[in-house]
Amino acid sequence: MVQCQHAIDRRSLLKALAGTAVLAAARPLRARASQPLFRISLAEWSLHRTLFAGQLDHLDFAPTARRQFQLDAVEYVNSFFRDRATDRTYLGQMKRRAEDAGVQSLLIMVDGEGALGDPDEAARKKAVENHYKWVEAARFLGCHSIRVNAHSQGSFDEQLARTADGLRRLVEHAAQAQINVLVENHGGLSSHGGWVRELMQRVDHPRCGTLPDFGNFDLGGSQTYDRYRGVAEMMPFARAVSAKSHAFDADGNETRIDYRRMLKIVVDAGYRGYVGIEYEGRGLPEADGIRATKRLLERVRDELSAARSQP
Repeated sequence: MVQCQHAIDRRSLLKALAGTAVLAAARPLRARASQPLFRISLAEWSLHRTLFAGQLDHLDFAPTARRQFQLDAVEYVNSFFRDRATDRTYLGQMKRRAEDAGVQSLLIMVDGEGALGDPDEAARKKAVENHYKWVEAARFLGCHSIRVNAHSQGSFDEQLARTADGLRRLVEHAAQAQINVLVENHGGLSSHGGWVRELMQRVDHPRCGTLPDFGNFDLGGSQTYDRYRGVAEMMPFARAVSAKSHAFDADGNETRIDYRRMLKIVVDAGYRGYVGIEYEGRGLPEADGIRATKRLLERVRDELSAARSQP
């Protein structure tokens, strides 16, 4: 009788544990299902005229993202604190203000530190080393990445080889700090999606990725690359996405970019990170342009979510 009772108790215990395991497994699935297809952040360049005019202090950028636009993540631009990369007191203020506002610091967009694909090897080495301080600043601020420019000179293949060399050196350094290095389409061959894809394959490092921008596909010489093809080619390596915007029609759609088509490319690639607002237009004040871009992103996100939920 005792053995029978023990058997019953053991079966009951196993059944209860199995039920608990099922519930535990189901909870993450429900949590994932409730998450938005992507989240929305604010790129600091959206407020570049306001910042350059002295109407907004860089230290107030993260709190402004939360207070004025109800956004919980930001992407910094090094132009607005170029001489403070190694100033831990200043960086500490940035970090505290972001944390106090409940804002995540996602990445630093780095410009003006030299060409990672410079034909001159000494200049290329110097450009790589110039980025080290921004890697350290990103780590201190709690960012996951820095964004760099993949600029070079020469033929398609020469630029590919030179840039891959400089980028690989930088990535290997950044990996030690657990920071990603992201290439944005930002003019020249970096605006050629196929070239960027080959660059990623050539570097072949888990800490190297892309930041596709919806609008930067000017190859120079009055030539442009197809923006939708370019974003699609870069998305397999994307760790961030930049939603460029300039102008809006009466229905709130961006006049140059089909946001539904573009965001479908982003979502279909399996990307579920932040999409950063980067308003560059002049038809609206910067704050209004940011809000218009946010509304458009939210509307298209809802449409895509609804379409995906249909049987």
